[in-house]
Amino acid sequence: MKLLSLVSVATIVTLAGCSTGGMKSADENTNPMVGGAPMFASKNIIENAVNSKDHTTLVAAVKAAGLVETLQGPGPFTVFAPTNSAFDKLPEGAVANLLKPENKAALTKVLACHVVKADALSGAIKTMIDDDKGKHPVPTIGGCTLMATYMGDKIMLEDENGRVANVTIADVQQSNGVIHVIDTVLLPK
Repeated sequence: MKLLSLVSVATIVTLAGCSTGGMKSADENTNPMVGGAPMFASKNIIENAVNSKDHTTLVAAVKAAGLVETLQGPGPFTVFAPTNSAFDKLPEGAVANLLKPENKAALTKVLACHVVKADALSGAIKTMIDDDKGKHPVPTIGGCTLMATYMGDKIMLEDENGRVANVTIADVQQSNGVIHVIDTVLLPK
């Protein structure tokens, strides 16, 4: 009888966890939704990005540039991930032009200016900004230097052309780094 009671309790707990509003995995509890999709800290940058409806242009660009394997690698990487709307702000035809095979080097340069070889959460970025008296240089793997600032809880990144991107969703943790969603495409000089 005792064994049956334990089995029944275990079954009820298990079923409760599977129902709507039940227990969630650690991944679901720590990461925000991005583009209508859950982001899992146990998955890499590419595995998560392909599920965001707000990052289809970025994913297509990463594929065209041949950077999928790199961003699936061990990292750590911090990716400042522009949304589809960020790409839409570029001049008409710019994205289509960058996606052409003959422009792969230019596309790779643009994308690499959004990647840092580090795992930098927003709190660490703010500390670096404070340590540098309000403005912190962020060298990217693409050779660009972004200037990070913040106001309140919002982090801003300025590229070498004066374009400013706001971090709209911070600290989306990945197995190989972190993604910060941004509202503007940053460009190399």
